[in-house]
Amino acid sequence: MRLKFFRPFRPLIAGVALFFSAPDTHADSVHGIAMYGDPALPPDFVSLPYANPEAPKGGRVVFGNTGGFDSLNPFIQKGSVPWQLRFWSFEGLMGRSWDEPFSLYGLLAESVETAPDRSWVEFTLRDEARFSDGTPVTVEDVIWSYEILGTKGHLRYRGLWSKIASIKQTGPRSVRIAFSEADRELALIAGMRPILKKAQWEGRDFANSALQDIPIGTGPYIVTDFEAGRFVTLRRNPDYWGADIPFRRGTMNFDELRIEFYGDETVLFEAFKAGELSVKREFNAEKWETQYNFPAVRRGDIVKTEIPHGKPSGMTGFVMNTRKAPFDDWRVREALLLAFNFEYINDTVTGGAQSRITSYFSGSELAMQPGPANGKVRELLEPYADDLLPGALDGYSLPEGDGSARNRRNLRKAAALLEEAGWSVKGGALTNAEGDPFAFSILIRQGDTDMQTVIEIYARALERLGISAVAEKVDNAQYAGRIAELDFDMTPFRRALSLSPGNEQRLYWGSQGADVPGTRNLMGMSSPAADAMIDAMLAAETREDFIAATRALDRVLTSGRYVIPIWNFDVGRIAHVKEMKFPEHIPIYGDGPQYMPDVWWYED
Repeated sequence: MRLKFFRPFRPLIAGVALFFSAPDTHADSVHGIAMYGDPALPPDFVSLPYANPEAPKGGRVVFGNTGGFDSLNPFIQKGSVPWQLRFWSFEGLMGRSWDEPFSLYGLLAESVETAPDRSWVEFTLRDEARFSDGTPVTVEDVIWSYEILGTKGHLRYRGLWSKIASIKQTGPRSVRIAFSEADRELALIAGMRPILKKAQWEGRDFANSALQDIPIGTGPYIVTDFEAGRFVTLRRNPDYWGADIPFRRGTMNFDELRIEFYGDETVLFEAFKAGELSVKREFNAEKWETQYNFPAVRRGDIVKTEIPHGKPSGMTGFVMNTRKAPFDDWRVREALLLAFNFEYINDTVTGGAQSRITSYFSGSELAMQPGPANGKVRELLEPYADDLLPGALDGYSLPEGDGSARNRRNLRKAAALLEEAGWSVKGGALTNAEGDPFAFSILIRQGDTDMQTVIEIYARALERLGISAVAEKVDNAQYAGRIAELDFDMTPFRRALSLSPGNEQRLYWGSQGADVPGTRNLMGMSSPAADAMIDAMLAAETREDFIAATRALDRVLTSGRYVIPIWNFDVGRIAHVKEMKFPEHIPIYGDGPQYMPDVWWYED
């Protein structure tokens, strides 16, 4: 079945006030906080609007992952971790509502208070907040968590720590964080940091924890069993401290969540068809239409559900490592885009059922507009005109093929650009002035069958230009290590983007982290224009200014030709056992990791 939103999509209200000196006066403590304005839910809200507060508890759900794992600590740089753990077992002081662009409500904290300019934020812990072992969450745990994650944790947690001027206890259950720079979003980012138990790690090396060193969290689920690389079982904590707070009512309803690991997607799908798994997300529209007709579906034991969303497309495709030649030349990157025959590939792999991503924020009002930049967008970009690539100001769109397998027109354009960049064909191979052949690998995980098919079609097109491209298949652990060390030429890439982009944009595209091992800036872009557009987004005083800055950033990213975009996942496709139920109200963010299994339940 295909679901619709049950109320008009609320327009994004986003923007950030400029930093200004303000007296250290106290605003009233409140139950929630929004990026701009007030959160939608009142202080006496019963539950999140997309949760069913009457949902029954019980049932067992089995998920499938491909690859394996060698760590159960989702907060460190080292190792490969089941991605679900940080959502199911850990909590922050506040939790996000996925029915608003960016609003937080009290979770471990019962209230939040900020300065008028948000130069500081103060949280007051709930007296009843507990870790899964029953011990109380203390201010000392909170302060230690910010410090350990900011200094020893995964890179995604370190940016906030560098912007904290001070963090101190202000009462028996309250902690105040002061920021060292003007950024309205920092108060919200601070609210979402996971809180861990300090005593667990005394005298132990957090950053190099072993597989058996599972961090103690406050979340509803506890790891009760695992076998390295094969499965992880989590049980709902019967003594979970937060079962009755408004933010948690009607959520985390299953008694047991189990993750089984399979060598590749094909084996995983067969396991689902055989009844070994309870649920499966499908990202291939053609496969959804043609291969989900097996007996369990026909009997009604498996239900196919489509869940819409209102978020930007984000970027999915193949990212090029611009730290390496020849990907550091935009003409080469444009040639590789021209050679990627999306129309033919899309027809072959998805039956033409999925549209293409056209920019990083496509599908939302934050997306770059067609044609030349104008108005506030142009004003923001013009000071960086000398650094911008062709198309950023005058307009840029992705190359379109003619739908045929040969794609001759685009290959001719690609050949001309490559020649301009110093490449010529000799003896059937494309070589540079030094005689080095144009050859590269595309790093993928073993079992990524859809990407393997795409690469095979793409490689045949590149052969006609004299370029040799091969898929390099490695296991999960090797893949994670190679990506962390930036040891790749090209690789599949997925970056989900929200309706309220903010500080995370620095992690994704900022110059500062471009060459740091473990960076999320996989393409290695270092663009003064992109840095400035992110600054403008964070300093915007009005929604109009915020949208203009985001559209300008979208132009810099898209015209940078860093990624070969592929499919737009404009609807979530979930196949699940009939006993798995969910509320009718769908959040604007759709079926993200905080939606299923969070608000689903089991009903015989």
